[in-house]
Amino acid sequence: MSEYCERPAYTALAKEFGTPLYVYSKADLDEALLAYRSAFSQLNPLICYAVKANGNLSILQYFAGLGCGFDTVSGGEIARVLQAGGSADKIIFSGVGKSEAEMVFALQAGIKCFNVESLPELERLNAVAGRLGKVAPVSLRINPDVDAQTHPYISTGLKANKFGIAMSVAEEAYRYAAALPHVAVTGIDCHIGSQLIALEPLIEACERLLHLTDRLAEQGIALQHIDLGGGVGIVYRDEQQPDLVQYADAVRRLLDGRKLDLILEPGRSLVGNAGVLLTRVEYVKRGEEKNFVIVDAAMNDLMRPALYQAYHAIENAEDKGLPEIVADIVGPVCETGDFLGKDRRIAAEEGDVLIVRSAGAYAASMAGNYNTRCRAAEVWLDGSGARLIRRRETIEDMLANELCCFRQPERDK
Repeated sequence: MSEYCERPAYTALAKEFGTPLYVYSKADLDEALLAYRSAFSQLNPLICYAVKANGNLSILQYFAGLGCGFDTVSGGEIARVLQAGGSADKIIFSGVGKSEAEMVFALQAGIKCFNVESLPELERLNAVAGRLGKVAPVSLRINPDVDAQTHPYISTGLKANKFGIAMSVAEEAYRYAAALPHVAVTGIDCHIGSQLIALEPLIEACERLLHLTDRLAEQGIALQHIDLGGGVGIVYRDEQQPDLVQYADAVRRLLDGRKLDLILEPGRSLVGNAGVLLTRVEYVKRGEEKNFVIVDAAMNDLMRPALYQAYHAIENAEDKGLPEIVADIVGPVCETGDFLGKDRRIAAEEGDVLIVRSAGAYAASMAGNYNTRCRAAEVWLDGSGARLIRRRETIEDMLANELCCFRQPERDK
């Protein structure tokens, strides 16, 4: 992430806005989006930012202002995009469990396309659209049975995964969809996983979808677009980041001669390395077997280490010449799984601010209130300085929607 003047300035941000604190860099967002647009310039894809990675309204507004579309997975995410000024006709609606209410909302908003993931969903969407007197534009999400070579929890393109329609019944599903009166078949879609480092699975999935597209064309089902999803990985530690130019060149060769618009759904690769999480050291605890640096951020602020055993680089915001120790960097939540990093070499003392890198994606968006902890504030950095884009949640905010349903006993006066 680009530095805010110098590294010690993170300490100033922590002092001004408090900790835990998410900080996002506009310069890094610009760089990541430009990398996609430059690599795929010959194909002119619609880049639909995956809202689930980070749904802050200012980030959505930023991407909308640059002409991006949006990949959404809930009615709430669609509402976020519209609130941020995104164009409804550039919204893709994915997800395996779309409710009738969400379908109604999306149809009335006039979204670009529903990525349909099952025949029951297709039948429900046809019925809902019929009641509204509308025709729903659909793309079928096909499960190409390609191993994404990533963590099993974020692998989505295998037969054993819940996502998509099996390739073995895909042609039948398309014929069925084409015959429905309130559905317009417009495209084909896949998304095989997240944090993909190897390009081969992405290219193989594209090849399989195009073979299917050709077979459908022979049956009179002509598609308008192909959506290759997202999933391109970022560097958290020492990964070899995928070459977008190489990926784009492979896709361009495969699409050559076909009249198909291209849609991409990057999320993590646009925002992941544009964000950090700042956290303050509460205690340094030296144990008999392990040392612990206890900080004020926890698994409710950054779920990935506990959920995926994911690695995030962690360093002190200032080099104070302290001796290094090997320690687990842990939060105050009452779970042994509440850690941000294990067995790290760190030089820190009480009161220091630590920088948790690569926290722009799946950090704030997965945050919660476990242990009745308030959600952290979020800050935007650009050439003009730092701006608050989400205020820190308060206890009053958390309790506002809860009700005490029992009468309180009268107290002795």
